Amino acid sequence: MDDEPLEQWLERRDARREESRGRRKAVPLGEGPWRAEHVNPRAPRLIVEWDGYAWQAVTVADDLAQARKILYPGAQAAAIPPPPQPGAPGPGPGRGRHRRPTSQG
Repeated sequence: MDDEPLEQWLERRDARREESRGRRKAVPLGEGPWRAEHVNPRAPRLIVEWDGYAWQAVTVADDLAQARKILYPGAQAAAIPPPPQPGAPGPGPGRGRHRRPTSQG
């Protein structure tokens, strides 16, 4: 097995750290485990930035739309759909056409 000299490995590692320095991401602050950004778009987001060694907190955004404006200032932020209205019609009773009835075996 050909092992890479430690000096070359250190140079590659440091170069990757420098390339990713300043990269930002949004972390949801809502309850429950962290999931994809679209799961809870109204939850506040912590904006963090990679400094080459650790993620550092930058600011807090009120929701996903504001976080996208911070992360991608030149891009058009996608609108968040309004929350469902109470008493709004939803799926009717039953299991749906795509399901088999439970009586068949």
